Amino acid sequence: MKCRSVASRSLEGTLWLKIAFVGTCIWFLFWDVWVDMAHDWWTDPTWSQGMLLPPLALYIAWEHRHRTLSEVAAPDRRGLALTAFACITFAVGKLASEFFLTRLSFVILLAGIVWTFWGLRRLKTLALPILLLATMVPLPGIIYNSIAAPLQLFVSDIATRIAQSVGISVFRDGNIIQLANVSLGVAEACSGISSLSALTVGSILLGYLLCSRLLSRIALFAIAIPLAIAVNVVRVAGTAVLADYNQELAMGLYHSFSGWLVFMIGFCCLYLLARMLHRFLDSK
Repeated sequence: MKCRSVASRSLEGTLWLKIAFVGTCIWFLFWDVWVDMAHDWWTDPTWSQGMLLPPLALYIAWEHRHRTLSEVAAPDRRGLALTAFACITFAVGKLASEFFLTRLSFVILLAGIVWTFWGLRRLKTLALPILLLATMVPLPGIIYNSIAAPLQLFVSDIATRIAQSVGISVFRDGNIIQLANVSLGVAEACSGISSLSALTVGSILLGYLLCSRLLSRIALFAIAIPLAIAVNVVRVAGTAVLADYNQELAMGLYHSFSGWLVFMIGFCCLYLLARMLHRFLDSK
């Protein structure tokens, strides 16, 4: 009995030493990466939801810890391949000064470590928290700009058409909406990309909470993209219509609160759609 107790304590001590060593290495490697990413969350409204995602991912992992721990831990050397890929991604990101790669490598590394020490079955139970951590990483500039610029023109065009359909004298010049007494510029923040990033993350959460089949979750994620664009078109069109009657109200109170308002409308629509998908797809 004493021999077993000593052996058990020795194994436990070795395990904690391994955890401390790996944790220390990750801390030194990624501290600057975390600080830079947190700065982007704080200063860029497009990615501000990133501040909520790490604690949310931890909460979900903790709430479902019994399901994770119910799977037998089966260390798998195949996880070392994913760990090595994460290290290569980190090195390439550092050499190329590409923040996206260094940030994403942290998420890949976590998945690789879980796979290596716990096995693939436990990794699958942590798929949602890891996916949420992946969405906290801001897109690289080249991809962001390739999405934002067309969205600006599209939102400007549709909003102009809506304003014209209700009798407002307006025309569009690029991303500038020209009214009789004022010009409205549809900036990147008004293009809908902020709502797009937030609602796509919301669709992942709602799909996990309300839908039980992969098909309905994918459908909800796909619907979130046009929905985010649509609610932002309504916001810009509403600004144009209101500005024709009361410029101060449109550029002041309405502009300040309409962003939150259209997001809440979009999230409520997404919630209703998730319930409908669960009812008509998950029940089959």
